[in-house]
This record gives sequence, structure tokens and C-alpha cells, in this order.
Amino acid sequence: VQLQASGGGLAQAGGSLRLSCEASIRTFSIRVMGWFRQAPGKEREFVASIGRRGGSTEYADSVKGRFTISRDNGRNTYLQMNTLKPEDTAVYYCAAGHGSTAWSGPGGYDSWGQGTQVTVSS
Repeated sequence: VQLQASGGGLAQAGGSLRLSCEASIRTFSIRVMGWFRQAPGKEREFVASIGRRGGSTEYADSVKGRFTISRDNGRNTYLQMNTLKPEDTAVYYCAAGHGSTAWSGPGGYDSWGQGTQVTVSS
């Protein structure tokens, strides 16, 4: 599966951005989807995941209540990011895996997009 992430950019603290991830195939019923991020000098970390058919979701504690992951019944997965903080600044990656339910471990994903930069200014 090839993945294309988009929607990153510059936002002010407290603002919002919506990331999109388009897959090369219809993933709604056959892939778990996830978002990860990597800030400069830091390890890649889990952000959010959504299971097949949207049946489950999981979030990192740092984004709970601010970010929402969703997917359509075709090829697209989204990450709505509200109340952004400067510490949300990172390159955001979407990923696809063969699992059924939402999953936070990067080892559960075998396809990765190229990343989109999110920068939040204070």
C-alpha cells in the first residue's frame, strides 16, 4: 500500500489543522491506520490509530481530547488536530497495517507515508 499524507503547515498555538492520508487502495475494511510523529532529535512516537471500519480508536495521552482520527469508507484517513501546542511540532506520518483493531505499536504497521510537516508557533 502506498500512502500520501498532506495537510501539514504552520499554525498558531490554539489553532487547528487537518491532516489527510490517501492510500493507493481501498483500506476501509482491510487495514488498521495510524498516525505517528517525529520531532527533531526525538524518536518517532504514536499519535492515533483507527481500526478497520472505524470500529476502534486509540490515542496517545498527549493528544487525547484535542486530536480526532477518522476514516471514510474508501481510501482516506484523517487527523483533526485542535488546540494545537508548540510541542505538537513534528513531521507526521500515516501508516497502514494488517491488524483489525487500533494499535499503538509501530511494529504493527508495514506501510508508511512520506510525512507532512506540522509547525506550531507560540
